[in-house]
Amino acid sequence: MRIALFASKPYDRQFFDQANREGEHEIVYIEARLSQQTVQLAEGFPAVCVFVNDLVDAEVLQQLHSGGTSIVALRSAGFNNVDLKTADALGIKVVRVPAYSPYSVAEHTVAMILGLNRQIPRAYNRVRDCNFSLEGLLGFDLHGKTFGLIGTGEIGRVVAKIMSGFGCRIVAYDPYPNQQWADDSDVQYVELDALLEQSDVISLHCPLTPDTHHMIDAAAVQKMKPGVMLINTSRGAIVETQAVIDALKSSKIGSLGIDVYEEEDKLFFENLSGQVVQDDVFARLLTFPNVLITGHQAFFTKEALQQIAATTLQNMNDILQQGSCKNQLHAS
Repeated sequence: MRIALFASKPYDRQFFDQANREGEHEIVYIEARLSQQTVQLAEGFPAVCVFVNDLVDAEVLQQLHSGGTSIVALRSAGFNNVDLKTADALGIKVVRVPAYSPYSVAEHTVAMILGLNRQIPRAYNRVRDCNFSLEGLLGFDLHGKTFGLIGTGEIGRVVAKIMSGFGCRIVAYDPYPNQQWADDSDVQYVELDALLEQSDVISLHCPLTPDTHHMIDAAAVQKMKPGVMLINTSRGAIVETQAVIDALKSSKIGSLGIDVYEEEDKLFFENLSGQVVQDDVFARLLTFPNVLITGHQAFFTKEALQQIAATTLQNMNDILQQGSCKNQLHAS
């Protein structure tokens, strides 16, 4: 199958070429993101492969369909950037990678928690300047603290296991609780409000849906403990950024770690070091000493990239051989 792989980077080529080493598929790597302005590049390709910030709305899908595309393969678990109803209506199959390495995101989450708590970036920069003062670097013991987990899919469950190792009490919220896992792991499911009220650290591990969009808004923040640490390595729009900025200014939120941002499609995965960032909200976040931001890199391990490439190409093979795929998405 001929595949147009959009938003490609050198590491995509490396791992997809490895997964396709027998040359079953012809992969054409396109640096541009898929959008209404670039969709014509997919003309004549039976399949396109897209990432989290590619736009696959109704108009793009119509043009893909007109150009002969019948498969949209997401090399991600999230699919909020795809209009599934339009895809179903056009007969375009949409497949994804529902799980790659839950350890990649989980371990990055914990790295952010430790980095914020023990002021690692700040301390590193001080020592580089031969400033060995400890003022402003005070952290807290994670042992004995209440850790709030929103979302208990594969990633969330790995995070819970790691944080249990620190001696944290784990409370969790999920509209579809896994009670057997909770019982086996000494995790207590609670309602969302109770989690917000009890937790010293809150970590988000849920998909972006209409129900979770701006789940963490001003009202949710007001229910949190003063000085809470908030971590988001899931999807940016789960957090209402301005509400979090207001809470940082008032010290309601004591520290914030984000690997995702609701307007990240204009920023992340590109080198903008020689430009002035035009996003004033993001620029404001960068001014806080108690905010740690990474550019959607939590997934970025060799194990995860190997699994993403292998699963994506296996999805293609399944459709070619069987006409469908276990990782296929449909409008609900």
